[in-house]
Amino acid sequence: MQTPSPPTLATDSARTVRLIVNRSAVERRVPANATLAGLLRESLGLTGTKVACDQAACGACTVLLDGQPVFACHTLAAHADHAVVETIEGLARDGVLDPLQQAFIDHDALQCGFCTPGMIMAIKGALAQAAHAGGTPDRAAIARAISGNICRCGAYPHILDAALDVVARR
Repeated sequence: MQTPSPPTLATDSARTVRLIVNRSAVERRVPANATLAGLLRESLGLTGTKVACDQAACGACTVLLDGQPVFACHTLAAHADHAVVETIEGLARDGVLDPLQQAFIDHDALQCGFCTPGMIMAIKGALAQAAHAGGTPDRAAIARAISGNICRCGAYPHILDAALDVVARR
């Protein structure tokens, strides 16, 4: 007697995703269940987007999707189809760090550095949203913006100082 074959997935469980990543057009065929973090890290080699918890609980994977901070570990790559994605690698231009990146260095806002890309992207998104709304975020607003991001080294005061430095320089 022959053992029946296990059920198979649909013959085409992959999707083509077209997006703009760090100002460059990208087209990739990915499994339907691929995450944005997986696409960025594995397919595009953008390893600045960290995957720590893989449960949308730590914020290390934060990127900007159409200007909004999202956890890339819990965002399907297909959801980013035709979107604009910005990662930590896309902030520096012509060898010059983004002001927020430089402020993190100036204010010693990183220790091990693992959370740094996600923190910077969360703050970058919050600052852009505040500017769009015509407001200026204060320390409490920035703290709320990074409330989903965990820094196990406890550099929060320095992180907030770095963000407020950028706000003051605008």
